Amino acid sequence: MSTDPFAPFTQQKFPHFGTDAIHAGQEPDPSTGAVITPISLSSTFAQKSPGIKYSQYEYARTANPTRDAFENCLAKLENGKFGAAFSSGLGCTSTLLHLLKQGDHVVVVDDVYGGTGRYFRTIATEFGVSFTFVDFNEENELEGAFTEQTKMVWLETPSNPTLKISDIAKTAEITHRHGAILVVDNTFMSPYFQRPLDLGADVVMHSVTKYIGGHSDTVMGALCCNDETLFKRIKYLQNSIGMIPSPFDSFLALRSLKTLHVRMPRHAENAQKIAEFLETHPKIEKTVYPGLKSHPQYELARKQMTGPGGMITFWLKGDIVQARQFLENVKLFTLAESLGGVESLVNHPAIMTHASVPAEHRKKLGISDSLVRLSVGIEDVDDLLEDLKFALDQVQL
Repeated sequence: MSTDPFAPFTQQKFPHFGTDAIHAGQEPDPSTGAVITPISLSSTFAQKSPGIKYSQYEYARTANPTRDAFENCLAKLENGKFGAAFSSGLGCTSTLLHLLKQGDHVVVVDDVYGGTGRYFRTIATEFGVSFTFVDFNEENELEGAFTEQTKMVWLETPSNPTLKISDIAKTAEITHRHGAILVVDNTFMSPYFQRPLDLGADVVMHSVTKYIGGHSDTVMGALCCNDETLFKRIKYLQNSIGMIPSPFDSFLALRSLKTLHVRMPRHAENAQKIAEFLETHPKIEKTVYPGLKSHPQYELARKQMTGPGGMITFWLKGDIVQARQFLENVKLFTLAESLGGVESLVNHPAIMTHASVPAEHRKKLGISDSLVRLSVGIEDVDDLLEDLKFALDQVQL
């Protein structure tokens, strides 16, 4: 592995990340002594007398012991005080938009996940909320997008799929100067490699489906924050709107948190080697990965992230013909949507995850027919390299 990227994964001192991942929010079950948090399936909880409960639980939509354990553990890993889990990442997004009212305005990073952009452009606008999509890295674009009605800023860094990195601390300063809330989607990095709350974000969001779940078997989302007043509003919305995960999904996500500190370094180590291979391949026009010094925001990545993550984006020479030749010949990299699982996935954003993004906007962002996104898994990296070499050999220029 090349020197630095990023000086193999510096984390905070005692208690270390891995210890918190295994223990935070989780005590042995008081009635049985079970070491692993049980799956609590009850939809309702007995009361001693009207309004007098045996515990803090009354109805499972409001709170559930298994979900609570996951929420508390993830909040600790994000260095936050509060956590709330949802039935999907987009469940988090739509719930957060209920913090706003008709006439409010949101500034959004231009290269945002396709599903987020689709919700903002085609659904939330129907309820009177307006959105401005700008490049946060262009001088004065973010500042110039604010209006008197701006109440929220939505940042995704690294972005999906071009892996553009934006300065969280700078964005937080501008956002707060205008009296707005900063939401940072931390899905691509996980709290192991990036902690937006430490950099000034008000809310950090995750599609738990990805790295936190880590095994491509759970659809779920989560929000973390430090402000108690804001958290009470989020919890009220979580209960009132009802986009909660099942106890079983909460159990799976909590189980997966226990190995996050083991999986994330392997994702990054594999991705670094693969990115270095791709960067010099004659059939590839351009490779973008935060661990490459050629990345436009490499120094910023080293400043606000503790590692470069497991996502790689590259542009093949050619067009959709060459892209199909490559995508139809990978064997270990599975052609599929999503990311962050232990298995390696390959995706064609223009046709798959970002097909809902308007064509002119895709063109502006560089999401062309030759763009390919890799989610590098934790398999043996030599096997992954051989798979990519074979598929690239089939590309005819």
